[in-house]
Amino acid sequence: VQLQASGGGSVQAGGSLRLSCAASGSALSNYGMGWFRQAPGKEREFVARIGWTADRAYYADSVKGRFTISRDNPKNTVYLQLNSLKREDTAVYYCAARFLSGVRVSGDNDYWGQGTQVTVSS
Repeated sequence: VQLQASGGGSVQAGGSLRLSCAASGSALSNYGMGWFRQAPGKEREFVARIGWTADRAYYADSVKGRFTISRDNPKNTVYLQLNSLKREDTAVYYCAARFLSGVRVSGDNDYWGQGTQVTVSS
Protein backbone atom coordinates (compact mmCIF):
# COMPACT_ATOMS: atom_id res chain seq x y z
CA VAL A 1 0.00 0.00 0.00
CA GLN A 2 1.17 3.54 -0.75
CA LEU A 3 0.23 6.34 1.62
CA GLN A 4 -0.06 10.04 0.76
CA ALA A 5 -0.47 12.51 3.61
CA SER A 6 -1.84 15.99 3.03
CA GLY A 7 -3.63 18.84 4.75
CA GLY A 8 -0.81 20.39 6.72
CA GLY A 9 -0.24 24.11 6.89
CA SER A 10 0.37 27.11 9.10
CA VAL A 11 -2.20 28.09 11.70
CA GLN A 12 -2.38 30.23 14.80
CA ALA A 13 -2.59 28.70 18.24
CA GLY A 14 -6.13 27.64 19.00
CA GLY A 15 -6.86 26.93 15.36
CA SER A 16 -7.72 23.71 13.57
CA LEU A 17 -6.52 21.59 10.68
CA ARG A 18 -7.60 18.31 9.16
CA LEU A 19 -4.95 15.96 7.87
CA SER A 20 -5.73 13.27 5.33
CA CYS A 21 -3.89 10.08 4.48
CA ALA A 22 -4.97 8.58 1.18
CA ALA A 23 -4.06 4.98 0.43
CA SER A 24 -3.55 3.38 -2.95
CA GLY A 25 -2.55 -0.03 -4.16
CA SER A 26 -4.53 -1.92 -1.55
CA ALA A 27 -7.77 -1.72 0.38
CA LEU A 28 -7.30 0.38 3.47
CA SER A 29 -9.86 -1.76 5.29
CA ASN A 30 -7.16 -4.40 5.78
CA TYR A 31 -4.87 -2.09 7.73
CA GLY A 32 -4.66 -0.65 11.16
CA MET A 33 -3.79 3.02 10.71
CA GLY A 34 -2.08 5.65 12.78
CA TRP A 35 -0.47 9.06 12.90
CA PHE A 36 2.94 10.00 14.22
CA ARG A 37 4.80 13.30 14.32
CA GLN A 38 8.35 14.53 14.48
CA ALA A 39 9.29 17.97 15.71
CA PRO A 40 12.65 19.58 14.87
CA GLY A 41 15.41 18.06 16.96
CA LYS A 42 13.12 15.47 18.49
CA GLU A 43 12.37 11.83 17.86
CA ARG A 44 9.27 10.73 16.09
CA GLU A 45 6.38 10.16 18.48
CA PHE A 46 3.04 8.41 18.37
CA VAL A 47 -0.08 10.59 18.06
CA ALA A 48 -3.12 8.39 17.40
CA ARG A 49 -4.20 5.07 15.95
CA ILE A 50 -7.40 3.39 14.80
CA GLY A 51 -8.22 -0.25 14.13
CA TRP A 52 -9.18 -1.45 10.67
CA THR A 53 -12.80 -1.82 11.75
CA ALA A 54 -12.75 1.70 13.22
CA ASP A 55 -14.10 0.35 16.47
CA ARG A 56 -11.25 1.62 18.62
CA ALA A 57 -9.16 4.75 18.68
CA TYR A 58 -6.22 5.41 20.93
CA TYR A 59 -4.39 8.70 21.55
CA ALA A 60 -1.23 10.01 23.06
CA ASP A 61 -1.94 11.87 26.30
CA SER A 62 -0.59 15.08 24.78
CA VAL A 63 -3.36 15.21 22.16
CA LYS A 64 -6.25 13.47 23.91
CA GLY A 65 -9.39 15.58 23.78
CA ARG A 66 -8.00 17.82 21.02
CA PHE A 67 -7.26 15.44 18.12
CA THR A 68 -9.62 12.91 16.53
CA ILE A 69 -8.65 10.09 14.22
CA SER A 70 -11.21 8.63 11.85
CA ARG A 71 -11.31 6.54 8.72
CA ASP A 72 -13.45 6.23 5.61
CA ASN A 73 -12.69 2.81 4.17
CA PRO A 74 -14.72 3.24 0.94
CA LYS A 75 -12.66 6.36 0.26
CA ASN A 76 -9.45 4.61 1.32
CA THR A 77 -8.64 7.57 3.52
CA VAL A 78 -7.78 8.17 7.17
CA TYR A 79 -8.15 11.56 8.79
CA LEU A 80 -6.69 13.36 11.77
CA GLN A 81 -8.69 16.35 12.98
CA LEU A 82 -6.48 18.72 14.95
CA ASN A 83 -8.32 21.20 17.19
CA SER A 84 -7.12 23.67 19.82
CA LEU A 85 -3.66 23.57 18.31
CA LYS A 86 -0.68 24.57 20.42
CA ARG A 87 2.81 25.67 19.41
CA GLU A 88 4.14 22.36 20.67
CA ASP A 89 2.04 20.57 18.04
CA THR A 90 4.38 21.96 15.37
CA ALA A 91 5.89 18.97 13.58
CA VAL A 92 5.90 16.90 10.44
CA TYR A 93 2.98 14.49 10.68
CA TYR A 94 3.22 11.01 9.18
CA CYS A 95 0.59 8.38 8.63
CA ALA A 96 1.43 4.72 9.09
CA ALA A 97 -0.23 1.40 8.32
CA ARG A 98 0.08 -2.15 9.51
CA PHE A 99 -1.53 -5.08 7.74
CA LEU A 100 -4.36 -6.75 9.68
CA SER A 101 -2.98 -5.47 12.95
CA GLY A 102 -3.01 -2.36 15.06
CA VAL A 103 -0.32 0.20 14.41
CA ARG A 104 2.57 -0.16 16.83
CA VAL A 105 3.02 2.81 19.12
CA SER A 106 6.74 2.15 19.01
CA GLY A 107 6.79 3.12 15.33
CA ASP A 108 7.73 -0.29 13.97
CA ASN A 109 5.09 -0.37 11.23
CA ASP A 110 4.84 -1.72 7.74
CA TYR A 111 4.11 1.38 5.67
CA TRP A 112 4.62 5.13 5.98
CA GLY A 113 3.44 8.21 4.16
CA GLN A 114 5.80 11.03 3.23
CA GLY A 115 4.73 13.49 5.92
CA THR A 116 2.93 16.81 5.98
CA GLN A 117 4.13 19.89 7.88
CA VAL A 118 2.01 21.49 10.59
CA THR A 119 3.22 24.81 11.96
CA VAL A 120 1.45 26.50 14.86
CA SER A 121 2.29 30.09 15.73
CA SER A 122 1.28 32.10 18.75
